[in-house]
Amino acid sequence: MQSPWKIFMVVPLFLLPPLQSSASPPYEDQSRLSHSNGHTCVEKLFLKTTCYLIVDKFGSDIIKLLSADINADVVCHTLEFCKQNIGQPLCHLYPLPKEAWEFTLEKARQIVKKSPILKYSRSGSDICSLPFLAKICQKIKLAIEQSVPFKDVDSDKYSIFPTLRGYHWRGRDCNDSDESVYPGRRPDNWDVHQDSNCNGIWGVDPKDGVPYEKKFCEGSQPRGIILLGDSAGAHFHISPEWITASQMSLNSFISLPTALTDELDWPQLSGATGFLDSTVGIKEKSIYLRLWKRNHCNHRDYQNISRNGASSQNLKTFIESLSRNKMLDHPAIVIYAMIGNDVCNGKRDTVPAMTTPEKFYSNIMQTLKYLNSHLPNGSHVIFYGLPDGTFLWDNLHNRYHPLGQLNKDVTYAQLYSFLNCLQVSPCHGWMSSNKTLRTLTSERAEQLSNTLKKIAAKEKFTNFNLFYVEFAFHEIIQEWQKRGGQPWQLIEPVDGFHPNEVALLMLADRLWEKVQLQWPQVLGKENSFNPQIEEVFGDQGGH
Repeated sequence: MQSPWKIFMVVPLFLLPPLQSSASPPYEDQSRLSHSNGHTCVEKLFLKTTCYLIVDKFGSDIIKLLSADINADVVCHTLEFCKQNIGQPLCHLYPLPKEAWEFTLEKARQIVKKSPILKYSRSGSDICSLPFLAKICQKIKLAIEQSVPFKDVDSDKYSIFPTLRGYHWRGRDCNDSDESVYPGRRPDNWDVHQDSNCNGIWGVDPKDGVPYEKKFCEGSQPRGIILLGDSAGAHFHISPEWITASQMSLNSFISLPTALTDELDWPQLSGATGFLDSTVGIKEKSIYLRLWKRNHCNHRDYQNISRNGASSQNLKTFIESLSRNKMLDHPAIVIYAMIGNDVCNGKRDTVPAMTTPEKFYSNIMQTLKYLNSHLPNGSHVIFYGLPDGTFLWDNLHNRYHPLGQLNKDVTYAQLYSFLNCLQVSPCHGWMSSNKTLRTLTSERAEQLSNTLKKIAAKEKFTNFNLFYVEFAFHEIIQEWQKRGGQPWQLIEPVDGFHPNEVALLMLADRLWEKVQLQWPQVLGKENSFNPQIEEVFGDQGGH
């Protein structure tokens, strides 16, 4: 696999064709900017260095090639970022040149034959090879692999910075020099002297001498929300403004540094743990925000333990990033939502690479045993079934991808074919023109869902109850159509695979309603003291 930074340099090559500007506002997180100066420097350093590196090393030759009417596929192969291995098909996103491919490629190579650009691309160098960034790269890589905050002074797995696995992913620390202070813990001495659980409620009521935490939270059954998920749970999102020339402006990339340092995920807007107001203007809220609305003592008690590419098979490599102490912390609602990668992969022979029901069962039981040894008594675990992903091809294949909307030259079917050819598709089984393969993938997904359902019905654990919920995307589609929408509007437009923010919030709403109707004990009590908490503590310190 190529270096991520090298891949990042390749991406602009496919975004070059039409250049025309207009703007639409990107995702923007203005929360707690006063705490993010250190992270902002890191983000700006990476983005600025990468941009300068691309322009300095490649800009002149890219301009020469484009001026000669060389398309983006040929540019990519000329600069040797794209390669055709012997015996493998030629992978291309845009229509092939009218002249023979080898002739066009040789023509392009002649244009840049004396350029130092090829020496650089062959060297394997990337942005992390720069001496002043090597150490930072290593620390960031470690934080991402372990799914813990990059900046965490007291090593309690909580941070005062938003990105690089900071409080976008789990509740913001309110004292990063004291490892005994973090969101989700039971209050220390009713938080008379300090806010030990970061919910913004502490001190003593001068009217009667009773600690506020005791007065407002005792017996209210506080609990947190923890998501064990994949890129869908983390809310993977690439803004169309970044790749659509007709929508680009100086403001289009304001959110790019944040996105890059959150692995192109937006957990702060996700269906499970999102804490920011929705950017899409719908009424539905995240599970966390509804838990907070139900009981303000739950403030900041959220953890998004999700990772791009996560599955039942590799969860064991980062589940230890979960923060919960059986003796010291409140119970938690854990949502297990590995909804795709046990059936999704980019391999040409994709079916043998899917997780078998037997292996899936073993993986799930291993995860549950770990949770039982770490979750406080009274917790709950909810399994999310896998979806029937055939709706992707059915609703998108003949539509134009953002890269092809201006010139009407790239459909989602072409994008899927291109990704499959490169063997980098997020899901060859569902993102395929082969109906039989799509059906086989859905059948395996159903088998794995049935495994989850059986485990939830039969297995018992001392510290939590088990529940199973179908991933009823068809219900979301029906509801969206009632509102006048179309099914394709629920899918991320750039990758053509992930549920978007609208879909994630609607799924969260459907999950909440089901749990509230069938298993209300999971959600805890409604806190009658919420108005008093607001009166005394306002926004409880924000997020």
